[in-house]
Amino acid sequence: MAQTSGAAAGDSALTFTRAPDQTLVMRLSGRWRLHGHLPSVADAEREIGARPRRIAFDATGLEGWDTSLLTFLVQVTELGEQHKVEIDRAGLPDGVRRLLALAEAVPERKGARRDAVDEDILERIGVAAIGVGSAATEFLAFLGQAALAVGRLLIGKARFRTSDLFLVIQQCGAEALPIITLISFLVGTILAFVGAVQLQQFGAAIYVADLVGIAMAREMGAMMTAIVMAGRTGAAFAAELGTMKVTQELDALRTLGVPPTEFLVLPRMIALCLMMPLLCLYSDFVGMLGGAAVATSMLGLSPTTYYLETAAAVSLGDLAGGVFKASVYGVLVAVSGCLRGMQCGSSSSAVGDAATAAVVTGIVLVITACGIFSVLFYILGI
Repeated sequence: MAQTSGAAAGDSALTFTRAPDQTLVMRLSGRWRLHGHLPSVADAEREIGARPRRIAFDATGLEGWDTSLLTFLVQVTELGEQHKVEIDRAGLPDGVRRLLALAEAVPERKGARRDAVDEDILERIGVAAIGVGSAATEFLAFLGQAALAVGRLLIGKARFRTSDLFLVIQQCGAEALPIITLISFLVGTILAFVGAVQLQQFGAAIYVADLVGIAMAREMGAMMTAIVMAGRTGAAFAAELGTMKVTQELDALRTLGVPPTEFLVLPRMIALCLMMPLLCLYSDFVGMLGGAAVATSMLGLSPTTYYLETAAAVSLGDLAGGVFKASVYGVLVAVSGCLRGMQCGSSSSAVGDAATAAVVTGIVLVITACGIFSVLFYILGI
């Protein structure tokens, strides 16, 4: 009696025959390829379950094979061992027999396969809490190293190249002007348009200048600049430092006795802390120009009237508060980018993950700091 498991001609096929001496002969034919139709091991399991005396193979009709055949034979061997049935591989090709012998020569290490374990909610909460604690510890340690680097800078002992500092200043400053210009102008026009629609109902369209000026000077200029820099510069910092870690350049610096925090992180922190206030003032100016464009075209206000109203509404304290926030935001963005870059893994994909984490961390810290500043300025009456 014979049973066949297979598909169309040329595909892999499996046929079972019983010899008079109770030997189960498995006839392998066709092309055993991963991308083709493969017989099910369940058919072999059913035949082996009938307890033959031994199992033999006939591969005369085999046209081609790859790892799919090896996988099938390994599963058949395991079934034979479970049912205590002798396995005769004499009918298999020499290459298949050698690969199976090689696989059996190095047995799978006990416990290598991890069984799926259902975690209860308390265990998941505990694991998450431990992860948060470890992340907080690493963050505080990095801040400590950065503070020591700043201290060495103040006493003139920090080790970094001035040319690197000027290069980062150019990247954080002049090269960021186009995107800052576009975003700030659009934010100013949006604020002016939303305010104009409401203020026109009360005949107070002139106060659009107050709305745009105060909002840009106190909050939006600094915050939007920080968010743009987090996505542009913070991610670049993380990618640069992450690539250096993957290529073991950070280890080389440590071997030479040069702290990476001083040589790589400190120039980036200084550059972003210096450029953010200037970019903030530029963003305030461009945002007010965007508001002026809407006010003059939609509300019929003259440029002179808009300028005088803005100058009367925006005080020096508003500008100073925005510049101070921008400086703090710059430090947060630089710390986020450098921290994620230093924490990068050792694979190429980890560099992309570090850049993504730097953007997310930077934006979260900026928004959190913005909320804290709003509360503090309200309490102080600023």
